[in-house]
Amino acid sequence: MDRVSADDLELADYRQLVQGLKYCVLLHDATTYEILWANKAACRLLEWTVDELKPLKAPDMSKNARQYSRELGHRWLRRAVDHGESATEWCYRSKSGEEILTEAIAIRVELPSRPIVMVQFRDIAEEKATQRDLFRTEGRLRAFLRNLAEGIVVLDEDGVVAFASESAAQLLDVDVTALTGSDFARFCDPPSRRVLSESIEKTSKGAPPQDSRYRLATPGGDPKWYAGTCQYIEIESDLRGHLLLFHDISDRVRTEEEHRRDTQYLNHLARYNAMGDMAMAIAHEVSQPLAAAYNFVEGARSRLGDSGPVDNAQVAWGLENAKRQIERSSQILKSLRQYVVRLEQSEQLIDLNAIVRDCLYFIDLRAQQHSVALALDLTAEPLPVRCEKVLIGQVVMNLAFNAIDEMARWPVRQRRVELATRRSDGHAELVVRDYGQGLSAMPGGKVFDGVFTSKENGNGIGLALSHRIITRHRGHIRAAEHTPHGAAFSFGLPSAHP
Repeated sequence: MDRVSADDLELADYRQLVQGLKYCVLLHDATTYEILWANKAACRLLEWTVDELKPLKAPDMSKNARQYSRELGHRWLRRAVDHGESATEWCYRSKSGEEILTEAIAIRVELPSRPIVMVQFRDIAEEKATQRDLFRTEGRLRAFLRNLAEGIVVLDEDGVVAFASESAAQLLDVDVTALTGSDFARFCDPPSRRVLSESIEKTSKGAPPQDSRYRLATPGGDPKWYAGTCQYIEIESDLRGHLLLFHDISDRVRTEEEHRRDTQYLNHLARYNAMGDMAMAIAHEVSQPLAAAYNFVEGARSRLGDSGPVDNAQVAWGLENAKRQIERSSQILKSLRQYVVRLEQSEQLIDLNAIVRDCLYFIDLRAQQHSVALALDLTAEPLPVRCEKVLIGQVVMNLAFNAIDEMARWPVRQRRVELATRRSDGHAELVVRDYGQGLSAMPGGKVFDGVFTSKENGNGIGLALSHRIITRHRGHIRAAEHTPHGAAFSFGLPSAHP
């Protein structure tokens, strides 16, 4: 088939081509600006026929607003006549009164018969609405990014800032244009550079987001602490790299440091308080085994001084018991010294039942002295705890001795003390029960503050010291009434696993 040349096209062919355009076309006289012709697309959009359009003027077919007046319309067409082309946004009004915002281009065309202005236009109302939505969304996003408490930067593989939010620039006290394109490492102190480098390396290999702390500042500025999350992103081919989200945690770090200093200071004070406790414990605890040892030695000496035959077995028994009481005093002093220095250094894994059994000899001696019946109910299975066994042994004996001393004031037939162990809510517990006057003498409910005692010459130091020892072991100690009468003192230590 022969190629059709432009010369082979008839006038009717051109008219059909223009009628087939999706663009609207209006032809204006280049001198009077009157409408000469319109294609089908223009007639369809404006809802007028060509004959109806020809006599219309600008006010008849334009929005009633100053920027669409006849004078401004002529000025727009005149620019096309004078310069060959002129573009504008023009709001036409259809026959039914609908206002149609268009993008319009006026072009001067020299026809053989006369010069004309050909106006091509299209409806852009939907595009404008979309554009307004985009501008509004973009404006909101900018406002959000600007007012975020969190900074956002995207770093390329070399650590250069490919994108930075205004909030990031504000956090670092630098202009966003100066931040973009800069080496982010220059804002980090040396340790933070290593952390950032490791996070980038890990996320580059597909690792999940990395949470870290960074110490950032502009060169020469005061550094602040930031919590940051680093992850790899790839948004089409437009933006790829390592997204770093960070926010200021300087106040939190400062609070943590103050808390750490306060804790150290409190530990310092606690050690000094423990030294006071140790002095009280020496007076309260060591005096008892020393007094017992003295009595045993005195008994042995009196037997040796008798004129009659010497009972070697009794003397040996007295000296052996004196030795055990002195060894107990030595253990108490050693344990309290360790307690003051550092409790954790002397902790060990041990069965609570074993601690109670180790204390039974001394408890039984005290019970025999006061004719108190001792009942023991220990669990068949071990109750492992992590503790300093001599200190916990002291608590066991404190509670038992208090119960025995309380019962010594009652008729012999009523003198009974019970020791029992049990497992309860993840704790290994010991309970000591007596049948005395109970807690009625307790002043204001303060059993463990160093005041409460039912003894004539007591000072309550044993209970206060026991409370401090148990709480330092992360346990609890309690006092309750015992039915039908008496008191039940108990303590619990967290169960441990071998």
